[in-house]
Amino acid sequence: MTTPTHSFIAGHDVASGDTYDNIDPATGQSLGPVSRGGADEVDQAVSSGELAQRDWVRTTPEQRSNLLTAWAALVDRDAEELARLESEDTGKPLTQARTDATVAARYLRFYAHAIDSYYGLTIPKGPDLHAYTLREPFGVVGSVIAWNYPMQLFSRSVAAAVATGNATVVKPADETPRTAVALARLALEAGIPAGIVNVVTGTGAEAGAALTAHPGVAHLSFVGSTEVGSLIAHAAADRVVPTVLELGGKSAQVVFADADLTAAAEAVVRGVLQNAGQTCSAGSRLIVHRAVQDELLDAVIQRFRAVTIGPGSEDPDLGPLVSAKQQQRVEGFMDDLAGGELLVGGSRPDGDHLASGAYFSPTLVHGVDPQGRLAQEEVFGPVIASMAFDAEDEAVALANGTDYGLLAAVWTSDLSRGHRLASALRAGQVFVNNYGAGGGVELPFGGWGKSGYGREKGYEALDAFTQTKTVVVKL
Repeated sequence: MTTPTHSFIAGHDVASGDTYDNIDPATGQSLGPVSRGGADEVDQAVSSGELAQRDWVRTTPEQRSNLLTAWAALVDRDAEELARLESEDTGKPLTQARTDATVAARYLRFYAHAIDSYYGLTIPKGPDLHAYTLREPFGVVGSVIAWNYPMQLFSRSVAAAVATGNATVVKPADETPRTAVALARLALEAGIPAGIVNVVTGTGAEAGAALTAHPGVAHLSFVGSTEVGSLIAHAAADRVVPTVLELGGKSAQVVFADADLTAAAEAVVRGVLQNAGQTCSAGSRLIVHRAVQDELLDAVIQRFRAVTIGPGSEDPDLGPLVSAKQQQRVEGFMDDLAGGELLVGGSRPDGDHLASGAYFSPTLVHGVDPQGRLAQEEVFGPVIASMAFDAEDEAVALANGTDYGLLAAVWTSDLSRGHRLASALRAGQVFVNNYGAGGGVELPFGGWGKSGYGREKGYEALDAFTQTKTVVVKL
């Protein structure tokens, strides 16, 4: 008998009248029913947060730091169980899910330490005026998180919000609800007061829409598609509520002829196979100098053909996509290769043991029209669109030639060129001779253009979850 997943509000399970099935993408079978929360559950969660935050805001940074540290220790304690839930919900290999649990704990610790040294400013205004700033929480903040990295996305948003004195209401993706509820339970066990960390399970159209429209939610953060992000931004604008949006990406890996091609090939493969390519900052466009394109593409193809594929529980190199719906979406891109040549992959992998899962083979398409759909739209699967260039300015134009601007990488032994391109590339993060795919708890993360606005992670997230109050006292 599978255990149902309910919302977690004010320290208690809250069941809803309706449920839906949580589907294992590796098998197509149900992992159990999930409560289909909506406006009523969101209202309960916001009310709970408002009540709890009145006392939470009066706690000292030291007290909040200690509680976040204790929470991190519990995540470490339960890391294997959390990884199992994450692997089943998302389909990702266990090794990647274990990393997600480790990073989730790291976010809690990072903000536990950061809040101890998060200060306001004094502003000189003359001998008879004392002016200073305070950083104050918004109150109740709402977070709508995506299904690709549920634990990491939960922790990076909630840790910064809670550390700065806010209460939170989290709406996890309907495909991946279980680790959000598990993490909220651990917050309560760590001593964080009931009502500070609430989770409402359900669909985006119901629970997500109710959260973004609720008058008691003073700040919103969202990770997901550009289309949904635009809807959330509109809803927030109607209420004049600040938002942080981390949206889609079409990130470029630019490889020059003088690059370490072995290191570049390994990073190119890793950057698009991680989480089956279902990463906003996946390196989905490969822009390679014509002089080395054959050598680099051959190296990528060899690595793709050696990839092991299977259920996340078996810890392969590549697990299934999150759902059959996502599998069908990725397949749809193969109907129009934008003038490119399919070099490897392009379909579901062979094997009866994979037939019932949402699998898709590692895919490389070369010679893609830079304006074609495959080069312009986010696939969110293990698919690379490759293009060649001859000159540096051409490489920059290709890399910047989409509406997105989340992440980019430059591979070259010429560090002067690396710095030039870091300045020229239109992206929130630029890596030179490495590729993080959004990694680094300490690194501010966010995009330009249709990749969103605002920054999560790093010290800047503390600014995102607070507002400045200026005080001027006549002496």
